[in-house]
Amino acid sequence: MTKLYFIRHGKTEWNLEGRYQGANGDSPLLKESYTEISQLASFLAPNKFQHIYASPLRRARVTATTLQHELDELQGYPTPITISSRLKEFNLGIMEGMKFVDVEREYTDEVDAFRNHPDRYDPTKIKGETFQHLVKRMKPTILRICEKYPAKNDNVIIVSHGAALNALINSLLEVPLADLRKRGGLANTSTTVLASNDLGKSFELVDWNNTSYLKKRIDPTDVI
Repeated sequence: MTKLYFIRHGKTEWNLEGRYQGANGDSPLLKESYTEISQLASFLAPNKFQHIYASPLRRARVTATTLQHELDELQGYPTPITISSRLKEFNLGIMEGMKFVDVEREYTDEVDAFRNHPDRYDPTKIKGETFQHLVKRMKPTILRICEKYPAKNDNVIIVSHGAALNALINSLLEVPLADLRKRGGLANTSTTVLASNDLGKSFELVDWNNTSYLKKRIDPTDVI
């Protein structure tokens, strides 16, 4: 049985400021995020991981490499890491770098659909990426991982982004597009676990948005 541990990257400056970070926008991790990644590593350390896959965007890449180092220290053996461009965040076009409040004022319909009605989301005006396109580019990577690591105790870490992971994970669970947001958002440095017994043909939800190991109270700027 393949177990996939989906990790949202650590909290960044733009997360704190309430700015959109997409496939082309980025900002550094906050200082405290490194402590939270260490807490994540302690939570994950009882498991042996075959591989770590990560988005190439700096916030996810640094989260993944920091986690890799922390796990190596705790477990005493290296976990290989691969950077995959297919694991990038949504391309949010001209919204990237803009504050949430400004985007809500200028692109009211687009923001409402993106957050609440994915089936109605049309990013033409903002020159962004659709939910359908995001899932189409991300899903093949997940299926290849399941095919590569099919054994009973194979565990794989995937470090990516909040909105992208939310859409991807729910699509793997065959949740209709209109209902993708009904489970709520994913917090920074959270863990969501899926399991597959059939090489990725179907998935079972094991854990959703687990932040129990983080020694802090989750606030609205942590979740997307």
